[in-house]
Amino acid sequence: MKKKKVLVLGLAIMLGSAQMLTVSADTIEEVQQQQQQTEGQLSQIEDSINDLEDQKEQITGEIDSLDGQLITTIASINSLTDQISDKEVQLEQTAADLEEAEADKQEQYEAMKKRIQYLYEKGGNAGWATILLEEKDITELLNQAEYTQKMYEYDRNCLENYAAVVTQVSDLQSQLEGEKSELETMKSEQEGQQAYLEQMLEEKRATSADYDAQLADANAKAAEYQQLIEQQNAEIQKLIEEQERQRKAAEEAARQQAEAEEAARQQAAQQNNQNNQSNNTTPSNNGGGSNGGSSNDGGGSNGGGSSNDDTYVPDNGGSSGGSSSNTGSATGQAIVDYALQFVGNPYVWGGNSLTNGTDCSGFVHLVYAHFGYSVSRQSAALRSDGYGVSYAEAQPGDIICYDGHVAIYMGGGAIVHASDEKSGIKVSYNAAYRPILAVRRIV
Repeated sequence: MKKKKVLVLGLAIMLGSAQMLTVSADTIEEVQQQQQQTEGQLSQIEDSINDLEDQKEQITGEIDSLDGQLITTIASINSLTDQISDKEVQLEQTAADLEEAEADKQEQYEAMKKRIQYLYEKGGNAGWATILLEEKDITELLNQAEYTQKMYEYDRNCLENYAAVVTQVSDLQSQLEGEKSELETMKSEQEGQQAYLEQMLEEKRATSADYDAQLADANAKAAEYQQLIEQQNAEIQKLIEEQERQRKAAEEAARQQAEAEEAARQQAAQQNNQNNQSNNTTPSNNGGGSNGGSSNDGGGSNGGGSSNDDTYVPDNGGSSGGSSSNTGSATGQAIVDYALQFVGNPYVWGGNSLTNGTDCSGFVHLVYAHFGYSVSRQSAALRSDGYGVSYAEAQPGDIICYDGHVAIYMGGGAIVHASDEKSGIKVSYNAAYRPILAVRRIV
């Protein structure tokens, strides 16, 4: 009864530990999935940041180009303004020159009118007659007439020159006014271009500011995602540490259970030996019943001997004597209980010692050999031993076969096996941690 209680308690401890580890593994997987989702969101926001930076760079280039055009336009407007100012100065000077030329022309005209008037008033028909009658010398008369003619020509030339000057100055004034008008038109066009460029710059700068705001938001969001990923990493690490702590606790529980079961088995074996010794004790006075007693002893001895030989007595060391004393009548749970004694012992490839080291197939072979079962020594060959059952039908003591590996099923999804050089012989709480090729039942 004690043995059954110990087994039930140990199994409950192992199943509870396995469940805790399974829950912990599920939690880790959930957090890892959340982390992957966060990393995907971070990748998307980083792509958005790159796109925004490209657009910001493009708009910055456009702003620089517009700035250059605006500078050129403003410089052109300033140049045109200076040229218009120069034309205005020239026009003022031309207007003054024209006014002066008009005045000179008018003055010359007035002087010429006075001379002509004087000649006509002093000369006339009577005047010329008097001159002719009074003049004794024809040369003097001709000289006087020639002088008068030259004076007429001079006045006409002066008048024509003044008129030409007036025309020239007037034409220059018209030309300057036309040039000034052209410059003012060009300036107006450049001012329109300046207004357009300034409007475009204002729009581009507003767009650039919007990109800056979007970039600031995106960078803030990326920082939040990065912080969340760090928190998730810390949570995953914490869960892994907790899972490792639970694993060690489960292994310790399994070890304690194995020790308790071994103590119970030793106690049962000791009690069994004591019972056998009591049954084999004969009375000192056999009398006339010696033949019957001898016959009964013989039968009892044979029957009792056969019964004792079939009874498994643990030797706590996996000795060949214990194995030879069994004829393959152990239960699957007994195989599991025996295998758990060696948890923590080393893994040695090709080794054949449950204490000093063995590999995965050697572990299964030696455990079953302890109970008198002859199973294959290689993992691939073990797939053909016994008979196959589905994983859903697996029971404690069944052999779980993987590709290049074997283990003993404990029940509740757990296995005990010689794992590797790092872990040695250990309990794993997820039998399906790798693809299962076969489940073989020996007992």
